Amino acid sequence: MGQKEIIDGDTYRKIKKMNREEFTKFILHYGDELLGEQGKTIDLPALETELRKIKGIGGKRLEEIMVVIEKFLDVE
Repeated sequence: MGQKEIIDGDTYRKIKKMNREEFTKFILHYGDELLGEQGKTIDLPALETELRKIKGIGGKRLEEIMVVIEKFLDVE
């Protein structure tokens, strides 16, 4: 039984040259595309609401966390 090729050769070579930050960004973007194909998306306001419920995370820290998440998701 043949396996479906998930990543083509060119993409694989690009991944091998990436540093950790570039690779993390790629994986998050790639995963988001896969979720989008399945009809799922990341609801940032809902995520923020859930993070706000975690004891010890105040408004200022939550803002910092959301900036990092948005940076990795290429949200402006």
